Amino acid sequence: GEALEVNREVNCVIDFIHGCEDQLQKLKKQKEKGLLYGIPISIKDHINCKGHISSAGMVKFLGQVKEEDSVIVQVLKHQGGIPFVKTNIPQTMINYDCSNLIFGQTLNPLNHQKSPGGSSGGEGALISGGGSILGIGSDVAGSIRLPSSFCGLCGLKPTGNRISSPPACSDRTFVLAVTGMLGPMARDVDSLALCMKALLCQEMFQLDPTVPPIPFDEEVRLRGNPMSPSAQQQS
Repeated sequence: GEALEVNREVNCVIDFIHGCEDQLQKLKKQKEKGLLYGIPISIKDHINCKGHISSAGMVKFLGQVKEEDSVIVQVLKHQGGIPFVKTNIPQTMINYDCSNLIFGQTLNPLNHQKSPGGSSGGEGALISGGGSILGIGSDVAGSIRLPSSFCGLCGLKPTGNRISSPPACSDRTFVLAVTGMLGPMARDVDSLALCMKALLCQEMFQLDPTVPPIPFDEEVRLRGNPMSPSAQQQS
């Protein structure tokens, strides 16, 4: 309901993921509750969800319905999360705004005269507007960090190859020197940490053997604020 409201205001959702109710019923029957049990999670357009398109904001991809969930979606579900919407992006995603000719312009919920940033702009707008509490964006050169900044959120671009990334569009004729990464977006750092902890699990390492099987290290995160004056002096 909240997502619908926010979408009416700022045009950030491109599709609602079907089967959410079924998944919730399935989760209730499981003995083990995952770290993300029952949490609705928004997903950036280009991340594959079974039965849905990954448009990249381009007409040529509109007929290509994906036959299976990407690894990250499988792991989110394994941890009890419920992917429930797909969110808007700029055409081709290499942009710091958020509009395309199929789904139109996404607005910043804090100021409708402004952009939510890009390319994970639909995520930024939806979470900032209160329509989602956790989302998955992606970032090569700022595509999580910019919308997080523009929309007053927290976001993380993990280290390259830390978690499974979707394969690049097969017809892309260039190779990026900087590794593109999927990562979480939310209202606070604790939510990002919980999401990373949930993603870095045995399921992820089994589904994608190219991901180093290194679990999330809570101690590293809790060593204090690296930007504090004492930490700067030590470094």
